[in-house]
Amino acid sequence: MVVQYSLCAAIAIAVNILSQDLALWVYEGQANILFSMVVGTGSGLIVKYFLDKRYIFRFQTHDVAHDGHTFVLYTIMGLFTTAIFWGSEFLFEWLFQDKLLRYSGAVLGLCVGYVIKYHLDKRFVFVVHTKVTHAK
Repeated sequence: MVVQYSLCAAIAIAVNILSQDLALWVYEGQANILFSMVVGTGSGLIVKYFLDKRYIFRFQTHDVAHDGHTFVLYTIMGLFTTAIFWGSEFLFEWLFQDKLLRYSGAVLGLCVGYVIKYHLDKRFVFVVHTKVTHAK
């Protein structure tokens, strides 16, 4: 399980960083780093959700509404871990003012965040709810 989760995390991290780099190439204006982080976070979130749902938790949603609800829960669990990732990336940018080192801070923050996120998702997101029926 650790190898599979690490592989899924590595794919999501690559998508995040590549999306950030593409966003910086497209937009060079004010707050470009923040813009790139938002783009990277969004793209990484979507990829990681589908990878986790299918390959890590093998979670089946019943319909589009259930999938949407699950994605919202998944996103909410990611708010705390996103703060870790963004904090680490901004810290490295502030300390080193170098793109490669900023991305290193992003990868470090994403790794720490994904370890925490796995436990949150296992406990709160990808759980099977059973219906309780009362006997008459």
